[in-house]
Amino acid sequence: MKTQHRAADLGITVGELPKGPRNKITDVPGVKVGHATISTGEYETGVTVILPPAENPFLHKMTAASYVVNGFGKTLGLVQVDELGTLETPIALTGTLNVGKVHDALVEYMVNLCRKDGIELTSINPVVGECNDSYLSHLSDRPVGRDEVFAAIASAGEDFALGAVGAGRGTVCHSLKGGIGSASRQVELDGKTYTVGVLVQTNHGRLSDFTLPQARNIGQELLERLNGSAPDKGSCIMVLATDVPLSDRQLRRVLKRCPVGLIRLGSFIGHGSGEIVIGFSTGNIVEQHPEGDFQPLVQLSEGRIDRLFRAAAEATEEAVLDSMLCAETVIGWNGHTKVSLSEIL
Repeated sequence: MKTQHRAADLGITVGELPKGPRNKITDVPGVKVGHATISTGEYETGVTVILPPAENPFLHKMTAASYVVNGFGKTLGLVQVDELGTLETPIALTGTLNVGKVHDALVEYMVNLCRKDGIELTSINPVVGECNDSYLSHLSDRPVGRDEVFAAIASAGEDFALGAVGAGRGTVCHSLKGGIGSASRQVELDGKTYTVGVLVQTNHGRLSDFTLPQARNIGQELLERLNGSAPDKGSCIMVLATDVPLSDRQLRRVLKRCPVGLIRLGSFIGHGSGEIVIGFSTGNIVEQHPEGDFQPLVQLSEGRIDRLFRAAAEATEEAVLDSMLCAETVIGWNGHTKVSLSEIL
């Protein structure tokens, strides 16, 4: 993995809470992330997969929730997540028209996984998020499918690249090159350190609104150097993981604070943008085959939840910034080009 200069490397401070050791979503114990990237000029796209800790998440489900800020998106799987409050597959992110193919690949992956455990699946709820990367990639050819999903899963680990990789290869953020970003924050509860981690796929925002931490409106400065500002449309998928034991209701409350991170960088969440947050907690496991009629649930005392609200907002803000700083300039389909924020700075 090549060296990537993140916000902290450039002396840009985001928030006040301590970061995890990697400053990534994988600081939550057991969480892994993998990418498969397609970069041919005509196709600049890919898939990113977030794996929860359980070897078979269908048997050992995570508490989960989602929050739709603006629903101009094609995410699959959220209806059941919100109804049952659990996650039973990895979460995959990709380009808009690849969603069905990635969903099908996740079904195959889970069927194979469950067969190893002697289970013949008759129902499964894959979660797939998307951003429209058609400016840099010939999206209608739908180049992402089974092979890329399985490759991303096989490559998944605790350390992973940021920027123009995987599902972020062809995305655009504040009219500059967007991509995959991640960050984490630590909180102490009852004398124990817990982690809130966020991963983003950024494809949103207007250049003139782009604001660095400490309220420097760099977007206005850049307007004179670049070719103007596109409308505020696109999408941003935010995935949050934590090891804090939460109910799905509490988790949804935490997810609602992730958009604060977008807003602090200048996003107004336009009509054509799909801002969607998906989250899971490893602190409560819902067994597919419980021994009795009841399953135990541990949840945070509500009066302590402010710490997680701040952690979610800070981690999202830094993750979005790192998605831009770690992304190189990409020349894509029809010669379309998006410039790296790092190169400009």
